[in-house]
Amino acid sequence: MDHSMEIRLHGRGGQGGVTCAKILAACYAAQGRSVQTFGDYAGERSGAPVRAYTRVSDEPITNRNKVYEPDHLVVLDHHLLGPDVFAGLRPGGSVLVNTPEPLDELASQWSQFTIGVVDATRIARSHKIGTRSVVIVNTTIAGAYARMHDVPLEVLEKVYEKLGFRGNFAAAREAYESVRTHRGSAQPGRVAAPAPAPVLAPVPARKLPEVADLVAHRESPPTPLKTGNWSSLRPNYTEHLAPCNAWCPAGNDVVAFVQSLHGGDAKKGAEILARSTPFPGVCGRVCPAPCMEGCNRAEHDGTVNIRGLERWIADAGLAPYGRETAAAPRRVAIVGSGPAGIAAAFVLGKRGHRVVIYEGEAELGGVLRTGIPTYRLPRAVIDREIGAVLALGVETRLGRFLGKQEIAALPRDHDAVILATGLQKLTQLDVPGAKLPGVEQGIHFLHRVNLEGGMRLSGHVVVLGGGNTAMDCARSALRCGAQRVTVAYRRTRAEMPAIREEVDQAVEESIVLLEQRAPVAFAGTGRVEAVDLAEVEMGPPDQSGRRRPVVTSRTQRLPCDHVLLALGQSADTSLLPAGWELRDGRVSANGAPLPVFAAGDLATGDGTVTHAIGSGRRAADLALQALGLPVAPFARPDRETAVPATDVRFDHFAGRPMAHSLVLPVAERAATFGEADAGLANADEAHRCFSCGHCTRCDTCLVYCPEGIIRREAPGYGVDYTYCKGCGICVEECPRSAMELSDS
Repeated sequence: MDHSMEIRLHGRGGQGGVTCAKILAACYAAQGRSVQTFGDYAGERSGAPVRAYTRVSDEPITNRNKVYEPDHLVVLDHHLLGPDVFAGLRPGGSVLVNTPEPLDELASQWSQFTIGVVDATRIARSHKIGTRSVVIVNTTIAGAYARMHDVPLEVLEKVYEKLGFRGNFAAAREAYESVRTHRGSAQPGRVAAPAPAPVLAPVPARKLPEVADLVAHRESPPTPLKTGNWSSLRPNYTEHLAPCNAWCPAGNDVVAFVQSLHGGDAKKGAEILARSTPFPGVCGRVCPAPCMEGCNRAEHDGTVNIRGLERWIADAGLAPYGRETAAAPRRVAIVGSGPAGIAAAFVLGKRGHRVVIYEGEAELGGVLRTGIPTYRLPRAVIDREIGAVLALGVETRLGRFLGKQEIAALPRDHDAVILATGLQKLTQLDVPGAKLPGVEQGIHFLHRVNLEGGMRLSGHVVVLGGGNTAMDCARSALRCGAQRVTVAYRRTRAEMPAIREEVDQAVEESIVLLEQRAPVAFAGTGRVEAVDLAEVEMGPPDQSGRRRPVVTSRTQRLPCDHVLLALGQSADTSLLPAGWELRDGRVSANGAPLPVFAAGDLATGDGTVTHAIGSGRRAADLALQALGLPVAPFARPDRETAVPATDVRFDHFAGRPMAHSLVLPVAERAATFGEADAGLANADEAHRCFSCGHCTRCDTCLVYCPEGIIRREAPGYGVDYTYCKGCGICVEECPRSAMELSDS
């Protein structure tokens, strides 16, 4: 190492250049050297060019001047590179640059110096150092400097510990390992400073405008100072993935249809929903609403009632589906008319293909019609939305379940086949007394209630399970005349997979919940008279992440008159013909792929209407793709890329609680199978939407821009980059993360 050394750092306000100079000085001080470090101040606003200086010597340092002839340069922003940065650099000196550019390009341009490059911005961003508008690279690039100049990594680590930067050391280590260098030719001489600006000829005086009265001023024009070398990054308007969109298994553009309501255009909202789902009215009633689970407003004052808004749009009037004219229409068979089968027919019918639905029941709808009670889902809603799909020219074959031989013959008569038979295999209980009369599957009970009507029960009904089927059984049993209904579930109420509002309404209707109870036996003479329930303790988490229920030997006998099992269902692949194999939603025979695809619960087992819709859409796309048509199969976006709540400026939004649906009084709704939930009174709930990642023209960027160079410009805003300094204030203040900074 030389007897003394001078380092000059070039950065921008907000990048931490002065602190970086202090880090380097601290590293040399830790090795017993005398050091001096300071920075330039006055133009330190975010984005403004800033210089900092560090001197290192074996002797006390008495020089108080700035560094004009540095031995080494550290450049925190590659946009600053130019003759003024290299001015005074000593022969054989080195330059470390934060840049994503290739090393060869800089090495060829400044071949007389040792050049080091590292993408410190990328590294710092990946380690979340700084904000989304200004990435702070100082502690990162210091690691690259240490590698270039033989500063031991352990010395740097101790300095970070002392200065309180321990959390940033991982980024410094990555930069230490990532920096690339090119040894210079060390030619004599120095890079000359920029030539002085030419003396301009005097400008003749001109007549100045008259000074207007103070009251006549209507606007304050921006100061005409052009960007010059202040420009490092530029703000851009962009769209980021909203979490509601990312969480929707059906693939609905949730943020778009909610914002259409925010703008008072329900018709547009209906058109947006019509692009992706045939069941807005159904999902607006029975969907477990994963979109609401992902809603960022939950972190503020409660999630937006997206499910209620979807229902509101659907009930206001469906948008008619447009039907394309296919150049060569294909003939596709769909087995099953539940939500997955209808969704597949919806996609194929809109694209102009010929669709035939095979359904064993007398009416279409599958589980929507046979498994969901009318107080939750009126049959008129099912008929309306399936009717809109049939209007696309979809044919039906009803009233007979197909056997294996008939299914095997379908590919001979159709170009493709989609199997959407749902979850047919019911979970059984292998405990004493499980075969007693009065113990039956809840699905069979609901089937009778929904299709036959007039079902009557009496006495005490016990429902075993905690999902939506269990809640449907319990509330239906009450409406069928049961004097008392109890739901026993092996986990806690908080862990019930049923829709929370359904559980709440069941409790309001005096249905009793027994938590952490598991059936171990049934008792009775000729008919069930009681169920033995064991207490359950919660053990370590299982594969689902929930704590595993551990059945104890402590039991309680609960007298009852009827038991309904709602313990879950699974796909029944026994319907597949011999030699057919189902894997990842595709069917093959003896290893050869068939034009046969599975959709809905048969393919995924997810068990919800909205998952079935998304799966049906994907199966239709896969079928068309297999037939050689240019189709990109539907795929859900990556949740990890959605705008997080931490990127939303909650301080821009006034608190406002979620609007709930209008529900009939308990006494009135518990006595009838009429719809219990009347939905939202209006669409005002849409005004609570943050519109995460999507610009709403709120003018926040315009108001906060210190240069006044953002203007309204169709369809949104324009930025005059001639005067933009890249300070990032507009990006930082954007309430919904609809802006980002990028390289100029």
